[in-house]
Amino acid sequence: MQPAADFNPSKLARLLLRRSRQGALATLMAGSGDPYCSLVNVASHPDGSPILLISRLALHTKNILGDARVSLMLDERAEGDPLEGSRIMLAGRAEEESDADELAILRRRYLNAHPSAELFVDFKDFAFFRIRPLGLHLVAGFGRIIDLKPEQFLTDISDAETLLEAEQGAIEHMNEDHLDAMNLYATRLLGADSADWRCTGCDPDGIDMAAGAKVLRLDFPERVTGPGGVRKMLVKLVTDARATDGGSSQAPV
Repeated sequence: MQPAADFNPSKLARLLLRRSRQGALATLMAGSGDPYCSLVNVASHPDGSPILLISRLALHTKNILGDARVSLMLDERAEGDPLEGSRIMLAGRAEEESDADELAILRRRYLNAHPSAELFVDFKDFAFFRIRPLGLHLVAGFGRIIDLKPEQFLTDISDAETLLEAEQGAIEHMNEDHLDAMNLYATRLLGADSADWRCTGCDPDGIDMAAGAKVLRLDFPERVTGPGGVRKMLVKLVTDARATDGGSSQAPV
C-alpha cells in the first residue's frame, strides 16, 4: 500500500524507536523453533537501534542465544483504541555486546532511559544485547502502511564520534544547569505539560527527554555532529521556545 502524500514514514519510525521504553519481543524457541513473545524494556542506541538488558536465565535470552533472529513490536501507547495508533514491527538479529567501547555506550544509554536498572545491571546473569535491524514494517493508519530498510530509519553516526564522546557530559550539564530550558522545549516546542523534564539522550538528529514515565523526542531542524553544534542548536531552540512564550529562561551555554 502506498503512503499518503503528507506522510513521512522514516520520521515516524525514528520517533517510535526513540520514544519507546517497552515492547513485545518475539523469539524462536530453542529446539522446536516455535514462536515465543515476551515484554521487555528497551532503550535506543545513538543510531536508533534497540538496546536490551536481559537475563540469561530468561527464556527469551536462551532463545536468542540459540537463534539470534527476533522481531520487536513498538507502539506509541496513545489513548483510545491502540489499533488506531502507530506501531512498528522491527525485524533483526539480537547480538550480545562484548566490545568494551560499545558496551559503555549501551550501558549509559540504557541507564539514562531506565534509571531503576541500576539495581541489577551488574548482576552476573544480565547482559546487554543490541538488535541489529534488517527492516521494519510500519502501520500508522489507513493508507499509511509501509516497509522500510535500515538506512531509511536509522541515524547515521559515522561522522559523529566527538558528539557521542561528549554526550553524557552534555546530558548532565542540561539536567544540572538548564532544567528551565528543558521545560521550555517540552511545553513550548512539543506541547507537553510542565514537568520535571530531563534529557536522557542526544544524537545527530535530536534529543530525548523524559519526566517520569512520559517520554518526548525533540528533533533538530538540521543535523549536528559535534558538541559545539549541539550547543548552538540548543541555544537556538531556546530562542525559538522563548519566541512562543515571551519568557526569559537562560539559554544553555
